[in-house]
Amino acid sequence: MIDRRMDARLRGRLDAADVVQETLIEADRRFDRFVAETDPRAVPFFLWLRTLAQQKLVDLTRFHLNAGVREAGREAGSLSVAGDSSSEGLAAFLLGRLTSPSQAAVRAEVQDRVRSALEILDPIDREILMLRHFEQLSNAEIAECLGLTPAGASNRYVRALKRMKALIEAGSGGDEGRSDA
Repeated sequence: MIDRRMDARLRGRLDAADVVQETLIEADRRFDRFVAETDPRAVPFFLWLRTLAQQKLVDLTRFHLNAGVREAGREAGSLSVAGDSSSEGLAAFLLGRLTSPSQAAVRAEVQDRVRSALEILDPIDREILMLRHFEQLSNAEIAECLGLTPAGASNRYVRALKRMKALIEAGSGGDEGRSDA
C-alpha cells in the first residue's frame, strides 16, 4: 500500500521500508490508547495500522516536498512517472503481463486507455478500485476506510467497474466516468 501510494518524487529520499519503520514507531506510541478506546470488532487492528501508515506517508510527503531544502524531485535516483502513479500501477495490474512483441504493443495501447480511464474516474472510484484490487480489502473494510456503509462500498465498486468499462470502450474520451453522486 505504501509503495503504490508513494509520490515518485520521494523515491530518492525514502522508500516504503522507511515509512513502515516510522509507522511502527508511531503504532507503538499509540497502541495503549488504541486498545483502551477502540472496539476491535468495529476497527480491526490491521485497518488501524493501515490508517497510521497512510497518515505517516502523508506527513512524510508534506515534510519532504514542502521542506525548505533541495527539491525532492531533483534528487539523484528519483523516478519521474508521467501521470498519476496509482493509475499507472492499477492499469498494469489489471492487464497482467504479456510477453511477445505484438502482445507488448497491444498491452501498451490498452494500458494507455486504461490509465486514461482511471485518470477520468472520480478519486473515490479510483480509490475503491485500488483498495479492492491492490490491497484486497473486503467491502466492509473498504467501507470502514472510506466512511461508507458496506452496501455503499459495494455499490460504488460495481459502478466504478461499469464506468471503467464504458470509458475503455469509448476510448477514454468522454465525461461518462465522472460521478454525479
